[in-house]
Amino acid sequence: MRHLLALGALGAVLAAPQPVPAPLPERMADTGGGTQLITAEAAGTRATTGTLTWWDRRGGRWVRAGSAPARFGAKGLAEGARRRQGTDTTPTGLYRLPYAFGVERAPAGTAYPYARVTDRSWWCQDNASRAYNRWVEGLPGDCRATEAEHLVAYRTQYAYALVIGFNYDRPVRGRGAGIFLHVNGRGATAGCVSVPEDAMRRVLAWAEPARRPHIAVGTRGGPTAITRY
Repeated sequence: MRHLLALGALGAVLAAPQPVPAPLPERMADTGGGTQLITAEAAGTRATTGTLTWWDRRGGRWVRAGSAPARFGAKGLAEGARRRQGTDTTPTGLYRLPYAFGVERAPAGTAYPYARVTDRSWWCQDNASRAYNRWVEGLPGDCRATEAEHLVAYRTQYAYALVIGFNYDRPVRGRGAGIFLHVNGRGATAGCVSVPEDAMRRVLAWAEPARRPHIAVGTRGGPTAITRY
């Protein structure tokens, strides 16, 4: 009888429903203060793939609005505050999203400020330039072409993109420039976050500047855990 009781108790424990974890934004230290959020989560700092999810805050709770497979830097992820330029790592942290841009016209429903790429559009990454980590129309004399991205040359990746505000407001030379959320290329990125084109179109149609969306980039655990941001 004792054995039967013990087995019955064990069965009850095994059958007990497991607690459902709270949505990822609910477990984060900071979500930027808005009512929209994008999370880009990788398994660890050496990962080059993960998941991008976009969230809405409704009725006091975070609700998933969509998700897609994501790609990260070819050398994985690195803490944003200590990242170095040219390392092919995606910076972790919580960042605002200043504006969108693209080679193609903005997808239907896009409310975000959207800059159309032209043949004169560059992103300056020259540490010696006054235009460091900025879009420029026409390459300034102090920004070398070898230290800048000619945006129109990346017609696939930059068909649609969102600027990630990493090292943007007060740029620190040598930390990195030109970090975007954009359409997938052939493989891992040079430090950006990328997703399939359809997902990028959906994100742009979903994002509303008045709701102050941010993007949080991080890992499932460890010092760069996304829940720390």
